[in-house]
Amino acid sequence: MKFYKYQGAGNDFLIADNRNGKISLTAKEIQELCDRRYGIGADGLMLLENAEGYDFRMVYYNSDGSGGMMCGNGGRCIVAFADRCGMPVKNFIAADGPHEASILSRNGNTLEVKLKMKDVDEVVTYPQEGIEGMFLDTGTRHLVCPVKNIDSFDVAVEGRRRRWLEEFAPAGVNVNFIERKGDTLHVRTFEKGVEAETFACGTGITASAIAEWHLQHPGTACNTSQATTRIKALRDNLSVEFTPTTNGASDIWLIGPAAFVAEIITE
Repeated sequence: MKFYKYQGAGNDFLIADNRNGKISLTAKEIQELCDRRYGIGADGLMLLENAEGYDFRMVYYNSDGSGGMMCGNGGRCIVAFADRCGMPVKNFIAADGPHEASILSRNGNTLEVKLKMKDVDEVVTYPQEGIEGMFLDTGTRHLVCPVKNIDSFDVAVEGRRRRWLEEFAPAGVNVNFIERKGDTLHVRTFEKGVEAETFACGTGITASAIAEWHLQHPGTACNTSQATTRIKALRDNLSVEFTPTTNGASDIWLIGPAAFVAEIITE
């Protein structure tokens, strides 16, 4: 079986071309492939499949084998992979619905990809102590929590605690911690399914940009102009463009890198 290793802002994935429909993986097999010591190692695994009316279907799995959600960094990476396969990419479908995409630039094995995300209909504020964040669904469920001194913040402990809160059971929630520094929003994310902090999370970065805008402009709509938020993940820079609505956002675009790492053949 042939896999291609990609990373989007440090969020890494194994991708396989399954347009012939011959690849079928169990949760255990996905866990073994994504294991960083006994397998290849990755935050997630994706299959590129045929889909009528679209350029392709993106099938995404977390490293624990769970699926059924969208991944923003994975979305950019699978667009870069489709381009590598010689496919013209304008749109694809994922677990949360259709997406549009375009390649903005190329620099060796790294592409800058602009990916349209699903609209956000509602931002829910949890003011109670111990949560103190904003919940929204950007294709995956996210809690966004403003903090101070984000560089030294204990994301592992606080992320794991919030991820399992009763308020978000049984599905759980990804947890993003944010702090604005000048013109840039710094974001760190604890991802369920990976059960650890990842270098970046595309749906979490998207959620963080929208949540922070509503934190600064409560109850305000801005339907005629687009907001842009510059993002700093653990290492890389991204941006999110969106049109704020009274309690959500529309016309949302996630922009960032997607880089080819290696081609891997397994037995």
